[in-house]
Amino acid sequence: MPELKLAKLPDRVPVKLTIIVQPDLAQALREYAAVYRATYGEAESVEELVPFMLASFLEGDRGFAKARKEVPELPAVEHRPRRGRRKNSVRQAGGESGEM
Repeated sequence: MPELKLAKLPDRVPVKLTIIVQPDLAQALREYAAVYRATYGEAESVEELVPFMLASFLEGDRGFAKARKEVPELPAVEHRPRRGRRKNSVRQAGGESGEM
C-alpha cells in the first residue's frame, strides 16, 4: 500500500448525549446563547453551543492534557461499526429530568 500524507480520517459519527443540569446552569446556558447572538449577530441554540463549549474547555485544561499523556489506566476508545441509533446518557447528580 502507498504511504499517504493524509492519515485515515477519524470516526465522525456523532454520539448523542443526554444530560441533566441544575436550573441555574440551564439559565446560564440560555444567557450565554443570548450573549453569543448579541456578539455575533447569529442565533445558535444551547444544544448547538454546548459541544463547542465542552471541546474548548477540554482543550484549555492543561491538567487534563497532561493526565492523558501520563495516566496509563485511561480507557481505550472502542471503535465499533454503527448499527442504528445509539444513545449514551451522562447524568449529573440531582436536578430535574429532561433534555435541554
